Amino acid sequence: MSEAATRTVTTPPGLLASLDPLLREWLPRQRWFAGKGRPVTGFSLVAATELLPADARLGLYHLVVRAHQQLAPVPGAPERPGDCYQLLIGVREALPPRLAPALVGHVTQGPLAGRTVYDALYDTRPAEILLEALRTRARVGGLRFDRAPDQEIRDGLVPRLMTAEQSNSSVVYGDTFILKLLRRIVPGVNPDLELPLALAREGCPRVPAPTAWMTTELSGEPWVLGVLQPYVQGAADGWELALRELAKGEDFTAEARALGRATAEVHTALARALPTVTLGHGPLTQLVAGMTERLEEAVHAVPALLPYASGLRSAYTALGDLAAEGRTWTAQRVHGDLHLGQCLRSPSGRWSLIDFEGEPARPMAERRLPQPPVRDIAGMLRSFDYAAHSADPPAPGWAAACRAAYCTGYAEVSGTDPRTDPVLLRAYETDKAVYEVVYEARHRPDWLPVPMSAVRRLAAPDSA
Repeated sequence: MSEAATRTVTTPPGLLASLDPLLREWLPRQRWFAGKGRPVTGFSLVAATELLPADARLGLYHLVVRAHQQLAPVPGAPERPGDCYQLLIGVREALPPRLAPALVGHVTQGPLAGRTVYDALYDTRPAEILLEALRTRARVGGLRFDRAPDQEIRDGLVPRLMTAEQSNSSVVYGDTFILKLLRRIVPGVNPDLELPLALAREGCPRVPAPTAWMTTELSGEPWVLGVLQPYVQGAADGWELALRELAKGEDFTAEARALGRATAEVHTALARALPTVTLGHGPLTQLVAGMTERLEEAVHAVPALLPYASGLRSAYTALGDLAAEGRTWTAQRVHGDLHLGQCLRSPSGRWSLIDFEGEPARPMAERRLPQPPVRDIAGMLRSFDYAAHSADPPAPGWAAACRAAYCTGYAEVSGTDPRTDPVLLRAYETDKAVYEVVYEARHRPDWLPVPMSAVRRLAAPDSA
């Protein structure tokens, strides 16, 4: 692999055209496809790299494709370019039964006619090739595989694809490393690599330090494709752990408090590692305007919000009033999409934070903006609420106790309790709950009562 990495690779003409009809059917069925509900009208090839020649028993292509879709007509709205996706396409004469779930289809035309193509991440050999490329710091066509200078990757680690992930794909190598492959990719510096590297330089142990990473450059801009990090063996996902404890009727406040401490440690390290800014009247006015605009759009999309719109809007105007009086807040880089599912508890009881990509639907530039740390805190408080409402029967008292314990733990490390700034906290919680209402109405209507319960609380006159 390391010798092949030094040569220029080419792809056969007509490759995408031969795959197009198969990808139109297969791509929208993937859990990580972001454009569900809108037909795919075609693809354009952004980049293609041959990792294994297709005329061999096993061929392998790395593709970056742009999916073009029909957009709902919105008067005056600019046409949005299609999303770009990273695909690893394996090529075989026929698939063995173990790879049946990976099938993309049988090619009938073009350079791969008569062959079977599939999602190669399900296959051991292609996954091994990626790890070997990272180990050797390979260069294959436009793909760059880099490794932290102080990190070693031994060979012989057996890969397995994790099947539970939603927005990306992850491969675990021998319980030693986990490679997260981004599926919907965008140009620019990706916080999922940028922030863990910054935290590693600060010596923050709460975030697994990147061991290696996979990138490319297109049209003069960097694109992050994947990040390899240590695998926390035996770790429990925070969401699953919370639900298990709830089901057993166990107290979770000690874990919530420890998680608050972990969050504060990460925030403190990020504030040391990267610049902070002061949010005064101008930036706060823009922030409040953005929250208000999202509320108006949400009310239009989900009429159930209408009776609460005035109360919810008051959460934002109260923040704007404080800014007008001269109040300022410090903003810094934050996680950006923090919830229980983004936290891992090791068998020793230590909490780690993962997945610093931010909200995938937001533009990259917005995800990299400094934010008040309370944005992450609000996300975690909402996550406790979700967990409590997933119980049968719902356990609002459990959520209230966890929320309080989390804030207490955060204050023990940061020196500042989020509850001492109720106007800011309410504004960010409201913004998050409004987002949740729209999401659930569109994707999981059965879950809509969960954020609506928060909406009723946050819209009440005494909620601050």
